[in-house]
Amino acid sequence: MNPQGIEIDFLQVGDGERSGDAIALRYGDLTSGYEVMIIDGGNKASGEELVRHVQGIYGTFTVQHVVNTHPDGDHSSGLTEVLNNLDVKNLWMHRPWNYAAGLLDHFRDPRFTAGGLEARIRDALDAAHELERIAIGKKIPIHEPFQGSAIGPFVVLSPERDWYLKELVPNFSRTPDAKRPAVGVLGQFAQAVGDAAMWVAEAMDIETLDETGETSAQNESSVVMYGNFGGNGVLLTADSGRQGLTRAILYGRVVGMSLKGLNCLQVPHHGSRRNVSPAVLNEITSQFALISVAPKSTTHPRRKVTNALKRRGARVYKTNGGLLNHAINWPRRAGLSDAPELPFYDRVET
Repeated sequence: MNPQGIEIDFLQVGDGERSGDAIALRYGDLTSGYEVMIIDGGNKASGEELVRHVQGIYGTFTVQHVVNTHPDGDHSSGLTEVLNNLDVKNLWMHRPWNYAAGLLDHFRDPRFTAGGLEARIRDALDAAHELERIAIGKKIPIHEPFQGSAIGPFVVLSPERDWYLKELVPNFSRTPDAKRPAVGVLGQFAQAVGDAAMWVAEAMDIETLDETGETSAQNESSVVMYGNFGGNGVLLTADSGRQGLTRAILYGRVVGMSLKGLNCLQVPHHGSRRNVSPAVLNEITSQFALISVAPKSTTHPRRKVTNALKRRGARVYKTNGGLLNHAINWPRRAGLSDAPELPFYDRVET
């Protein structure tokens, strides 16, 4: 299916500080028909809202594709509601526990057996494992979204299979200790440093976002997907960081797919400064940049990130306590109001 139109809805996740992702979209057109996709489900409440949204707004019980971009609970948990209450045709998720036998050499403890390591990985990624259990019980086909996979009108640009399994999975926060650290991935302590906000000046010609940001291995494992709708590029990034995004950029070049001049970009990890850099954003430019963020969050999105996006020509919006809708070659849905565009800030967090 090569649709010309798409409508994307970023649903609100949570009512406090903690952000997550819950995305519903439909592609095709209202005359000849469309298919529905869900990408991540946030928590249980947002999963219930996704079910209501698909039934009430999209007018269907059928979801062609459900994508769990990575196994964090704020992306996986709500999908149990989707799998249990809608007619899901395909589930896309990584199942690293199935590769345990080939990963023994990548973990520090030499006493692991294949079965023991498989059980430990399943337990560590329990929210994702629950999705597998439900899908198997309901006979929903499960596919793994590695680089090059086609999911409806989208192509997966990252993660690449061997990088995911051999470097990222052993360095997930809850899996057993890795024998070697993944290149460029910091530990939990390093990630926690620097959250206190201090303020520095910025201007259109003064950028303080730099190339030092690092996110977790689990975030880097996020599925990055590109779709083209009537010549309008859409890039969905979940919580991917500089490494995953750089691999997406490079893979795009190999297959003749530029990420410059997109119509719509999902800003990774709720606008965190650890997930993007000037070099990455020079290669991923977009007319619209959309950010999923909890309504009471004081840390997301980072102003130096939204400034960097605006500096490169994007109009930036966030969920801001409610649904955020974006449509390409699709009629405007009744009852929607315009979201406020985020401004350019003259002072940003360090």
